[in-house]
Amino acid sequence: MPGPVQGLFIDPEAARVHVSLEPVYNAFESLVLLHRPEAMPGLDDWVTRTAATLTPDERERHHLVFIGLYYAVRPDGDWPSFPAYIDHLASLDPSALRDRMLQLYARVRREEGVTRPTMQDVPVPVDLRAILTSPEAYIGFLRERFGPDAVEPDLERQAYTYVVDPPAMQALIVSQLREMWDTYLAPEWARVRPMLEDAVRAFGQLDLTGKSDLEGARLITGQELTEEAWAPMLERAEQVIFVPSAHIGPYLGQLRGEGVLRIVFGARLPEGVSYAAPDLSRAELLVRLNALADNNRLRILQQISERGEQSSQEIIANVQLSQPTVSRHLKQLAATGYLLERRHNSAKYYRLNPERIQATLRALEAFLLGG
Repeated sequence: MPGPVQGLFIDPEAARVHVSLEPVYNAFESLVLLHRPEAMPGLDDWVTRTAATLTPDERERHHLVFIGLYYAVRPDGDWPSFPAYIDHLASLDPSALRDRMLQLYARVRREEGVTRPTMQDVPVPVDLRAILTSPEAYIGFLRERFGPDAVEPDLERQAYTYVVDPPAMQALIVSQLREMWDTYLAPEWARVRPMLEDAVRAFGQLDLTGKSDLEGARLITGQELTEEAWAPMLERAEQVIFVPSAHIGPYLGQLRGEGVLRIVFGARLPEGVSYAAPDLSRAELLVRLNALADNNRLRILQQISERGEQSSQEIIANVQLSQPTVSRHLKQLAATGYLLERRHNSAKYYRLNPERIQATLRALEAFLLGG
């Protein structure tokens, strides 16, 4: 029997790109997903089940910690386990924990025409005393960096009461993480870890010789990553770590640290590698079939198949569903690879991806018939 797996290098000579179990980041991303699972259809059942189980008080605390205090909670380093990371947070000086969060905020910059703010290498000088003089000053500081629509004033006012009281902030963070780990995540991690270790071992057989960063990322994630969005980000990172997740479904998560870019992707078997892992094959197949197990998503696929590429507004008009509903369906279908997405001016256009549909049929046949 192979021993425990922490990480296997995909590029052993350069040791720059690899697939790793990353228990701390794996657990952290799973807890992040509990925030708004309804916005990401197709997540693993554990996410939707657990989110539905949370009491109103648990949900409110989780929202406060993982949104309002996100940059204090987000890991950036190496720890052997998630409980070890919680112990690390508990051992920090409370003011240092708070100030680190504010310094990370100071590095965020919103650029014209870019939908997501970016993290700069060097923080913009800020007067920490000034931004903590009042909730309004604190919220204004956040709006400058993230944009007015990205800031929840009521949430940030609540967060402010903890930001100006670092010991209370640290106590809240540590207690919330311990409770979520002990109550919900620890037994689930024990269940999925063997499957994730299989994924890491399987990717250890993948040969990326001669592949660019973007080509390697596409092979590992199994997704059609666009050059415009992904190539610069991959090239800037000193190290790129791909983290297989049992919970993220067809989506990708990004965790950026000091010189390290971690990309969380749905656990899968790489194509062209011979490795027997029935649980892993079944998990990947469930993600693909879940996207097809809905009448409206099938209608969208059929309509695009018959009419060719369409804008999101055309799809909304043709299927006669609300914009939020269609957006959620398109998000899942694009993430799963059944639709290819492109932007033109400010509009999104979608076209069918026959190769992914055929690959799903082949995967189903191989799983059930051994073909």
